[in-house]
Amino acid sequence: MGDVVIDDPILNSPFEEPGRHFRFSDDGITDEIVEERRRSGYFVPVPSARVQQPQLELETQWTQDRYRPNDFINEVRDYVARWRAAGHDGVTSTTRDLLAYWTDGDRSRPLFFAQREAVETAIFLTEIGGKEFGGTFLQNQLREWADEFNPGLLRAAFKMATGSGKTTVMGMLIAWHTLNKVANPQDRRFGDAFLVVAPGITIKDRLRVLLPTDPDNVYRDRDLVPPERMQALARARVVVTNYHAFLPRVTAQVKPLAREVLGYDDRNPFVESQAQVVRRVLRDLGSSKRNVVVLNDEAHHCYEPREAAQRPKMSREERSEATSRDKEARVWLSGLRAVDEERGVKVVYDLSATPFFLKGSGYDEGRLFPWVVSDFGLIDAIEAGLVKVPRVPVADDAMQPEGPTYRELWSRIRDDLPKQGREVTDPSGRPSLPAELEGALQSLYANYEQAFRRWEADAAAQAAGMTAPVFIVVCNNTTVSKLVYDHIAGYERQLDDGTSVWVKGELPLFSNVRDDGRLASRFNTILVDSQQLESGEGLSKDFRDVAAAEIDEFRDELRQRFPGRSVDDLDDATLLREVMNTVGKAGRLGEGIRCVVSVSMLTEGWDANTVTHILGVRAFGTQLLCEQVVGRGLRRRSYALNEHGRFDPEYAEVYGVPFSFIPASGATDAPKPPTAFTRVRALEERAALAISFPRVVGYRTELGADRLSASFSEDSRMVLSRAAVPTRTEMAGIAGAEDVHTSPLDQRRVQEVEFQLARRLVTRLSSGAVHDGWIGDPATAIDAALFPQAIDIVRRWLASHVEVKDDAFVQMLLYAELADQAAEKLERAVHRAASAEARMLPILRPYEPVGTTAVVDFDTTKATFRTREDRSHVSHVVADDSSWEHQVADALEQLDEVVSYVKNDHLGFSIPYTRDGQVRQYLPDFLARVRVDDDEITMIVEVSGGGHGAEDKRIKVATATSQWVPAVNAHGGFGRWAFVEVTDPQSAKQVIRAAIADAVGATTVDDGC
Repeated sequence: MGDVVIDDPILNSPFEEPGRHFRFSDDGITDEIVEERRRSGYFVPVPSARVQQPQLELETQWTQDRYRPNDFINEVRDYVARWRAAGHDGVTSTTRDLLAYWTDGDRSRPLFFAQREAVETAIFLTEIGGKEFGGTFLQNQLREWADEFNPGLLRAAFKMATGSGKTTVMGMLIAWHTLNKVANPQDRRFGDAFLVVAPGITIKDRLRVLLPTDPDNVYRDRDLVPPERMQALARARVVVTNYHAFLPRVTAQVKPLAREVLGYDDRNPFVESQAQVVRRVLRDLGSSKRNVVVLNDEAHHCYEPREAAQRPKMSREERSEATSRDKEARVWLSGLRAVDEERGVKVVYDLSATPFFLKGSGYDEGRLFPWVVSDFGLIDAIEAGLVKVPRVPVADDAMQPEGPTYRELWSRIRDDLPKQGREVTDPSGRPSLPAELEGALQSLYANYEQAFRRWEADAAAQAAGMTAPVFIVVCNNTTVSKLVYDHIAGYERQLDDGTSVWVKGELPLFSNVRDDGRLASRFNTILVDSQQLESGEGLSKDFRDVAAAEIDEFRDELRQRFPGRSVDDLDDATLLREVMNTVGKAGRLGEGIRCVVSVSMLTEGWDANTVTHILGVRAFGTQLLCEQVVGRGLRRRSYALNEHGRFDPEYAEVYGVPFSFIPASGATDAPKPPTAFTRVRALEERAALAISFPRVVGYRTELGADRLSASFSEDSRMVLSRAAVPTRTEMAGIAGAEDVHTSPLDQRRVQEVEFQLARRLVTRLSSGAVHDGWIGDPATAIDAALFPQAIDIVRRWLASHVEVKDDAFVQMLLYAELADQAAEKLERAVHRAASAEARMLPILRPYEPVGTTAVVDFDTTKATFRTREDRSHVSHVVADDSSWEHQVADALEQLDEVVSYVKNDHLGFSIPYTRDGQVRQYLPDFLARVRVDDDEITMIVEVSGGGHGAEDKRIKVATATSQWVPAVNAHGGFGRWAFVEVTDPQSAKQVIRAAIADAVGATTVDDGC
């Protein structure tokens, strides 16, 4: 993006055809203004990171040689522009009246040019066929694409950025068709029966405004039809549904025996036929209505998946998402074809901000639907002021080669987050986030707080019904969302005596827990599962349990607001959907919500225009997903014009969404042949050979003395720098004013750091035991006798062994991950100085304390060999280009003492160790279950070959033998463990047998004692 700063990115009036645009060069956006409309092209640029790796630049850099125009769209646009300039000649009188009404300069609420152009394009393609403007050629092209991509259905798609008014366009199309049909019932170009299809319940509910009978209908609200024609518009028959309605329903269940007696075949006659499905869906149209006009909202969900000769390689998550998308797409499109067969479909109008084929669809990833006829994309919408400007991190003071920390956030934190379905086993219940995620929350929240205070001080805005700005977090699964939710909003901590207390959230404006430890009467933060709410099938039990408190609170609030209304019959999903759909709406149930933590994708069509801050905590495999999430924050709050007749810019701050370029169409190079790979996985039939292991994240010391002392060493040192967590993040949109987010932690007192570290240290050393004389919250389990000594140790450590680099500050130790690292160093120092009564115990990963070979499932292009079916749970061993490892694996297969073994590859087994003041992870080469007589031991086998640093290897082996193995054995819950290092593969059997004998002997001695 360079160093260009554009104070005002809004160049054009929202009500006129764009006449200017910012030029893009190979370096990104420039401040050079081109005095003409931007042509529709293959890419939509947004800021790229100022610090990039070469491979990142290849995918995201805006370069002129990668730009290609959308020829068909530009051709249609030119035809429509000439026709517009000629006065819309050649249309019916009804159409001419509507066009004049929509373009009247005296309208109190003018329509956006983007809206008018989309409808003009539909009118042109329908009414100007065979005329001098080229309509016949364009119609023939659309029919050819219909035959190729949508057999039996004539489709025309309109690409419109989120927030540019697609619902209004649908209302205009319905009004145009209906009034023409009423004026001339014999004109077969028009229809008065409409089927509006949405991807989910939220959009379906929102699109009820397209019903002429709806009290808040869009025709009256947006003044789309002259008052005298509203009665004629009432002739329209409109059905609004979601694509799920096309799924055949079971009308009755028939047991197999009854089917046999009745003589029915395998097809259940009590499942709806195609005709019955269509009759049910179109019931409100009446039985006589034919040649239906279909309008698809968020139409990128509706396409014909096809089998490709060579599917692109995808991760398991990508494959799952692609399979789910294809299933939805097939249901949607087959439903429309059923409507066409039973009733006839005149035309299908598709509306979407992102009408692209996705990876795995069978088409080129990112290809624009060929039948798109109109394009008013994100950059055009920004330059016309129709939407907020998304600002993403473009630089920070961490200066990491991968780019800004808070932009590519997921790749940095995904391995440190719990997997779906894992239970939280941390006895304290305290949510502990990866440092980068906590830093991102703190940084983005600090900027949010500034926006909130501005709103709080704006009495005029509040009087006008503007509610507080909204912060949204999009997570990958329920477990992660609950973790983030508890951190933000507070959580319930279980005490040893069976009671519980509420703990405040870390972000005060979002906490649902008051200072006195009680739940707030009105929640500031909600947790929602978008997929569950959209399905209409109710909430799962797990999610109901997680959201029980907020559901109860909102039910009570509803009772207070509407004393005479029965709310007990409202199911939980309906209630939560009502809250979510009214976020940002004054006087409604969700008006006070400031933060929404969402599982999966926040639903499309969720149109809270108060969203100002977005944090993505999930993978974003495609730019489509990026734009969909960012789109939730693009709707403007204010539509007041400034003195220049344009809108003032508004911004949305976005972290964790690697928004880049959006490929749209164009020729692609021939695909390269796929690289051969091997699938390595755990085999179900070998489950008896599974190996489980503790997932240790650190070590703690159980003391026998009441006095604390510490002996600091070189490994007690800790360096605080902006490389760990940025202290300053620059934000920029593709244009417009830039901003700087700074960490708020440097304002906290150093004494708070000392207190928090001492509390963590004593909590570790106290082993969760109950003592007399608590300090602060009794649930923190801190002994008053040890605490002053711990404070003294912390102060000495901070003064002597903590190095603070430029622009960093000691308060960074308040981040949970950095605080844990510090507490571990302090604990080791105490252990060194402790008496012989001390013993080492493991600290287990809170959410996944036990790992297993059952999780292994990955593809590799490395050399492999198949394992013996009676020796390993996992199908192959990956040699990692090391013949030594191959030889040791062969030895493990031949040793009679070995029950089973596994190569430590994609297993998740690691040994934490410290070097140069940094906590690192050591991955030994093999795990092996061995048995001698009745003794079973799990061996950690390390193959020490060339290429390894001698000092680093020494520290790893020392940690394994003196910390990890003793700690796990002292725990007693994971069986007996031992460690062996093989330095000569030719002697592997002898070395391993000797280690087994030593381990068995040690066990015998222990038992004898």
